[in-house]
This record gives sequence, C-alpha cells and structure tokens, in this order.
Amino acid sequence: MKAVLRQTTGAVFATAMLLSQTAQAKEDFDPAQNSETQALVKELEARGIDRDWLELALQQAEFRPAVLEAMTGAAERRLVWHEYRDIFIKPQRIEEGVAFIKAHREAFDRAQSKYGVAPEVIAAIIGVETFYGRHTGTHRVIDSLATLAFHHPKRGDFFRGELAAFLELTSEQNVDPLTLQGSYAGAMGFPQFIPTSYQAYAVDFDGDDKRDLWHNPVDAIGSVGNYFARHGWSADGAIVTAAKGPATPPKEIDFNRTQKPYASIGTLRTQGVEADAGSLEDSSQVVPLALEVEDGTMRYELGHNNFYVITRYNHSHLYAMAVTTLAQRIRNALESEA
Repeated sequence: MKAVLRQTTGAVFATAMLLSQTAQAKEDFDPAQNSETQALVKELEARGIDRDWLELALQQAEFRPAVLEAMTGAAERRLVWHEYRDIFIKPQRIEEGVAFIKAHREAFDRAQSKYGVAPEVIAAIIGVETFYGRHTGTHRVIDSLATLAFHHPKRGDFFRGELAAFLELTSEQNVDPLTLQGSYAGAMGFPQFIPTSYQAYAVDFDGDDKRDLWHNPVDAIGSVGNYFARHGWSADGAIVTAAKGPATPPKEIDFNRTQKPYASIGTLRTQGVEADAGSLEDSSQVVPLALEVEDGTMRYELGHNNFYVITRYNHSHLYAMAVTTLAQRIRNALESEA
C-alpha cells in the first residue's frame, strides 16, 4: 500500500510540474514582465541592493524544466540502504578523504578544537557532497533557484527565500551571480550550502576577510564545523550504536524518522531491538534505524543526537548513515597509517 501511495503521490507531483511547464514553457524572469520577480526586486532594493544590478541578473535567469524533474528523483527517495551506501562508500572516496585531511591538517585540527567536530566527520560531509570539491554542480544557481521559486508546486516559498538570499549574498560579496554553478536545488561550493545556510553558517576560516565556500577548502572545513556546532553537535558523543533485532522490523516501532531521538532503549528492547553495547540505560532516547542490506535482511543501528545533527544537513537517514559510514572508514584508514 505504501508503495502504491508513493507512486500516486509522485504521479500527481509530476503532473503538477508538467502543467506548470506547459503553462509557461519559456519562462521570462524579467522584472519588467514578471510581477513576481518585480516584487522580489522591490524587496531586495529595500535591503540596500542596487535595483539595476538585480534587474540585470533576473533578466538573464532561465527557466530549467530539468531542475523540476530532478527534484522528484533524488536518490534518498528511491533507494534502499545498500544501494545508497554503494554510491558513496568506495575505496577511492575513502583514500581521497584521508588525503584531503592530510592536505589541510591544520584547518581540520583548528576546526576540531573550535567546534568539537572530528576531522573525519567534516571530511565525510564534503566527501559525500562534492567528492572533496571535485563535483560542485553543473546547474547555474540563479536558473535553478528562479525555476524552483516560481514553478515548484509545493516549495515555491522556500526557494523564493533561497533566491533572495543568493542575490543578497552575491551582491555583498561582489560575485557575479550569473557565473556560479551548483546542484539542481541551488546548493553551492565544497560543502553544498544552500544560500540561507551560507549566510548563517559560513565562516572566514583562513583570515582573508572572505567567506568563500566556492573555491576555498579551508573556509569550507571551518564552515561545516560551525554548522554542526550551531546545531548541537557533541564533541564526545557517539553518532550511532550498532544493534540487533528481528528479521522483520517490528511494526510497533517507527523506524528511520529524522528527528531528535524519540524512542527509549527500554521500549526497543521489548520489541526485540537491542543495542550491541550494554552501556545504554533503558531511559536513553535514540533514533531507531532499520537498514536493508543486499540479501534483504535488516541491519539495525541506534542513532544518537549527533546522528540527528547530521540530518539537519540533509533530512535523510540514508544520507546521515552514508556520512557516518564514510567517516568511520576514513578514521580507520588514518589510524592504520599511524
């Protein structure tokens, strides 16, 4: 039934996007012709951004149907754990994670000292997001955000805010908004921050008076550390604890919810899910995870608050587990060389 519901929901969403595209297959974001972008210009002009600069940027933004299509096909929505894991947990990504830490060891050590986030965790975020800066996106950010802001059937308001933040950010930093590329959702740079996250959490970590996540790995390292710290990362806290459980996840437990730890160890034990480590008290709260592996069986993990913090970066339990697994493999590789 759930599969049918997902298919139906996806079909409705795709139909809504198609109607939007058909209505304005060749969208023009020129403020002189489009009342929505005109309102955005007025809003940003009131914040002190030059009107001519804004109009010129928006006049050159282009409608991209492929961006809308990509929003429905994200890997987090269509893959099970072992399929998602195999995208990111490969020898080359582990080896290059080790090399990335070694190349920027001073910045990683400073980030750990200041923000409490271990080097392998920061490296794993950047490794999953962009393969350590190698793949930062091929979509022009202004096109993606304008398309989503004015054509996404459900999240237009959210992306309108991101478009406003992007224009404000590039104006402040004296960067041409037409030159920047990123993901289909408008995420940018080494760590793939969306514009509002860039504004809120990016730091100048090398002291050059610029917050440059597009080209500067040192700023990216510090910014990821800051992001985690600001979301409640615990320097001494575990991310997950391995567990064992029945062949079929018990229906009484709501698995894989990406929210603050919500299930007690005691309650999980009554349903046959038990931590491998015996140090967790019955009252301890965790995020219970049931992850499908290759043979269709389940791998159980118990996510702690640090796991929840990773899901603030991307609201997917699969994403958080990929980051956690890559971080563990990078740490193991570093320790084996010591």
